[in-house]
Amino acid sequence: MATKYYAHFLTGSAKTPPAGVAREWSGVVELHRPLESAREIRQLRSLLALNFNMDFEDILILHWARVH
Repeated sequence: MATKYYAHFLTGSAKTPPAGVAREWSGVVELHRPLESAREIRQLRSLLALNFNMDFEDILILHWARVH
């Protein structure tokens, strides 16, 4: 069964066009397994960066929560 998380985050950096402009996103992310409790934010940032084809540093999570 999938685990769902709500995520509100910014993408962008000086390296991504348009330069220096952050883009704001929010939505539900569905994972095949829950995030590990000790590294949840890091794992979520890595997953989002992979899906947006960005570097880990280009993702800033503003808020996240597990959807019940």
